[in-house]
Amino acid sequence: MVFRKRSERGDRRGEAVRPVVSATADETVAPGMRIAAAWSWRVLVVAAVVALFCYLFVALHIVAIPFMVAVVLSALLVPFSNFLQRHRWPKWLAVVVCLVAVIVVVGGLVTLIVLQVRSGFPDLQKQTMQRIGDLRAFLAQDPFDLSAKDIDGYVQDAWAAIQKDSSGVLSGALSIGSTFGHVLAGLLITLFSTVFILIDGRGIFAWIVRLFPKRARVAVRGAGEAGWSTLTSFVRVQIFVAFIDAVGIGLGAWILGLVFGGFPLVLPIAIAVFLGSFIPVVGAVLTGVLAVFVALVYLGPLPAVIMLAIVILVQQIEGHVLQPFVMGTAVKVHPVAVVLSVAAAGFIAGIPGAFFAVPIVAVLNVMIGYIARGEWRIDPHPDESDVTEPTRGPHGVVQ
Repeated sequence: MVFRKRSERGDRRGEAVRPVVSATADETVAPGMRIAAAWSWRVLVVAAVVALFCYLFVALHIVAIPFMVAVVLSALLVPFSNFLQRHRWPKWLAVVVCLVAVIVVVGGLVTLIVLQVRSGFPDLQKQTMQRIGDLRAFLAQDPFDLSAKDIDGYVQDAWAAIQKDSSGVLSGALSIGSTFGHVLAGLLITLFSTVFILIDGRGIFAWIVRLFPKRARVAVRGAGEAGWSTLTSFVRVQIFVAFIDAVGIGLGAWILGLVFGGFPLVLPIAIAVFLGSFIPVVGAVLTGVLAVFVALVYLGPLPAVIMLAIVILVQQIEGHVLQPFVMGTAVKVHPVAVVLSVAAAGFIAGIPGAFFAVPIVAVLNVMIGYIARGEWRIDPHPDESDVTEPTRGPHGVVQ
């Protein structure tokens, strides 16, 4: 140990001399700030990737939307095709049967809606004008005392506000294909993509896996299989939930028709509810409003209130029974995340974004969790039971 005098160190008593080491810039930063910085740049990278994906989705919507529709259809049809092939059906025949079944079902539903609406539209228009006239007469009386000019002004203001607020949704709906050429191109892309996924889906996925480094391929392959199982389960359960909604609201409309003397357009309303249920939150609300509107126009205020109660009851059963116990096993996403993802995706990409929001979030949630927990080390080929059952930790704790 080295001692020096005060003349050398300014101290009359001897003291130990320690070498002076200058601190680096990283050492002067508080640990909390370093952790915050590490999280910040990682969050920025993830946000940039998500923003890039959203930008590409919107910019290439003519290709992206039909392809994603094909993926969702394939998630429904691949298990059916595999079932037929396990029962010794030729592969080409199983694929053809799946495609024909989808075309027949979708085409039949759309044709049925068009025919029913065309036959009932004149009467609906007549009844609507009559109800509007009754409403005008009611508003012209005490205590409102509104003139026809005042009513027309309020209606124009409300319509302008609706057009302004719904411009994003309408532009998203029209972005699917504003011309016949876009629609035709989208249908062809959907058809060909679905055919190739049914024929050689495993080969396509294997090619994608080979794009990653060798050490990451096991994790990527397992995550992809877990995501596919989640998507398959989601589509199947969503069809069941949509069917329950359609039966509940359609049956309620039919009973109202028997009690109050006829409820037209029951079948189109039920089909609209079935199709609208595939768009979470938004679809159910819009189709429910349609049912209440038809009840108000044809049957009056009291049946409309009853129809509204039926719609609310069906939605409550879906939200508190079907979603937690049925959909919750297929999509491990909190309802708040579902609502926020649907709202954000609808704002970015309109109706297509709202339609694909939940399956995308559900698949990403399962894939990221599968890789983050390291399940690919012990379960490199997860099946549907691995992604629909609760994940348990090493001590049996549900994660």
